[in-house]
Amino acid sequence: MNPNIKAWLKTGSLAVRAVCFVHIIHTYVYEFTETRGESMLPTLAASNDYVHALKKYRDGKNCKMGDCIVAVKPSDPEHRVCKRITGMPGDVILVDPSMGAQFDRLPSDTDEIDEDESFKTYIKVPMGHVWVTGDNLSHSLDSRTYNSLPMGLIRGKIVAANDFNQPFWGGLKGNFWGFRKIGNSFVDED
Repeated sequence: MNPNIKAWLKTGSLAVRAVCFVHIIHTYVYEFTETRGESMLPTLAASNDYVHALKKYRDGKNCKMGDCIVAVKPSDPEHRVCKRITGMPGDVILVDPSMGAQFDRLPSDTDEIDEDESFKTYIKVPMGHVWVTGDNLSHSLDSRTYNSLPMGLIRGKIVAANDFNQPFWGGLKGNFWGFRKIGNSFVDED
């Protein structure tokens, strides 16, 4: 066989293996992806913020209240969302906590969310679902809009982020490109 063809075949084989390896890591182990939008301010910047997501939390495995997650957007499967889990299966949630509410009744699992009633309506998160909201409620499309999120749409848990708006070293956050850990914000007051 011609040595040039042999070299091209070897290079092609290595390239295919590398692409497969990166795909497996991205799908099942780790994802580094850009976020956009104001829904997670101040936790995540509105632009040029990149999150580190661990895939061992895929499908909601071992996710807890207060965790930041990356999920498929239920209303548009081509897009991802970064949100915080604010309700677990079986929890009773105030649909829109940005307004006052009265506890009139406990809704059934099949109750629809009426926008006029959302400021005073409670909903029970169905099994296999979580309630997610952005940290910046006034600029977030989340469970208040598209209802409970099926845990099967969760792609990973956000554990850290880099703010590429910051200088390479130093800056306001005092570290490498604004690197910071993203922790669980839930405080159990029991």
